[in-house]
Formats: sequence, C-alpha cells, structure tokens
Amino acid sequence: QLALQLSSTYYDLMALFQERGVLHSNISLLKTYEELALTAVQVNKASVVDVLQLQIRQQELEGQDKIIGEQVAAVESIINSLLNRDSKTSFTPVVVDSLPREDSEISADSILIHPELIKFDKLFESIQNAERINQKNKAPDLGVGLDYVSVEERPAMEFDDNGKDIVMPMVSFSVPLFDTRYRSITRQNELKKQAILAEKAERENLLYAKLDKALAERNEARIAFGTQLRNLQKARNAEEILMKSYETGTIDFDDILDIQELQLQFQIKQITAVKKYFINAAMVNYLIQ
Repeated sequence: QLALQLSSTYYDLMALFQERGVLHSNISLLKTYEELALTAVQVNKASVVDVLQLQIRQQELEGQDKIIGEQVAAVESIINSLLNRDSKTSFTPVVVDSLPREDSEISADSILIHPELIKFDKLFESIQNAERINQKNKAPDLGVGLDYVSVEERPAMEFDDNGKDIVMPMVSFSVPLFDTRYRSITRQNELKKQAILAEKAERENLLYAKLDKALAERNEARIAFGTQLRNLQKARNAEEILMKSYETGTIDFDDILDIQELQLQFQIKQITAVKKYFINAAMVNYLIQ
C-alpha cells in the first residue's frame, strides 16, 4: 500500500511540474505576441486594448504558476512524509510526456496470489492445524512401556531369582470421558474456516473489481491522450494560419488569445491523461504482482 500511495503522489508531482512547464511556455509565447501587438499599434494595425488583453492573460498565467508552486510544495511534503525524510527536501521528478506504445497482456488469475488473499490461506491453514491437534487430543491414548524394579539379594533366603531385577511390560489405555469439549472446538474451527473463506471470496471480488476499474481508466486515459494530441495539433495549425495572416497585416489578437487558451486547455488535459494512465498502471501492477 505504501508503494502504491508513493507512486500515485509521485505522478501528482510529475503532472504539476509538467503544468508549470506548459505555463512558462505559454507565458513566453504571450510575451512574443505582446511584442507583435506593440509593433502593430505603432503602424495602426492593432489597438492598445489588444496589448492590455495580452498583458492581462500573462498575469493570469503567472498567477496560476504561483498557485502550482504552492501545490508542488504540498505534494513534496507528502512524499517526504511517506519516505520519513525532512519535509523541506525537494526534488525534481522525471517528467514523462508520452505513453507506452502498447499495454502488456494482463492475466486476471494473477490476483489469486495477491498478498491480501495469501494471508487468508495462511489463516485457514492455521485453523486446520488447530483442528488436527484437537482431534489428536480427542482420540484414545494407548501407551506401551516397561517398568523396571531393582531388587537386592537377600542372604537369608535361597531361591533361583534371588537378587534378580524385575522388568515388567506395561500397557496403558485411556479414553477421554467428556467428548463435548472437543466437539465444541471442532464446531468453532469449522465456523472460523467458513468465515475465512467468505471473507477471502469478498476480498477476491473486490480486487477483481479494482482491477477492472484500473484497466478501464487506463484505457480511458490512453484515449483521452490521443484525442488531446490531435486537438493540440489542430490548434497549432490554426495558430500558424493566424501568424501568416500577420504578414499580410490582418492579424486578430482576439483570435490569437482564443487559440492560445485552447492550446493551454489541450496541454493540461493531455498532462492529466498521462498522470491518470500511470496512476492506474501502478494500480494494475500492484494487483497482479
């Protein structure tokens, strides 16, 4: 569970770093647009309002960047707590901005050897061992042995075995008088085994449900990633068209802002899809290994 929680928190941090990177890129792009707008204002091809809109948008993104900075510090604190490290320790995660080409095949039977199920098998086995001991105590007890008596020779008496030690074979046989106690223990053990099997079945069904959910959400993340990738490409194509329009003096900065906003939305959704994919991939690995 700790490894799973640590993985999930790590991917949260990775996504935050990616979002900050995207914000920085967009802020830099807006500054470029601002310079274009200022140049256009000088030749009466744009208004001061266009410049102000671009500056306002920059300030919005800079504000989001500061918020994400606070979120990064909070997530780092959680990770340090999980690792029993100083809460102020910071680190940079390895950023992954793409998905594996394909997913490996999953065997649902792998869940049957999950530690959460194995523990029920061990409990069941311990009850069986306790019942074996109970049955052994319940059974008649047959004992065989020898009794040895040392005999001293008596001078005043004359007979053939005078002074000869005595060895006597001994046989003992005992039967428990009260069988009720052992029958009660047997009944209790049977009830315990039934309870363990029922709890194991419930846990097994829960693990299968978790696996199905994780696989479905992993697939959803892959679909979402592909969708945002295509959307982002179209938005960039639209941006290129707008920039070519600038060369002819017909640039519309409102359209520039709209396209920039769309690109940012698609990039954030793509980052979210990557995070969702790897979090659910970690859950799948936890369930089948």
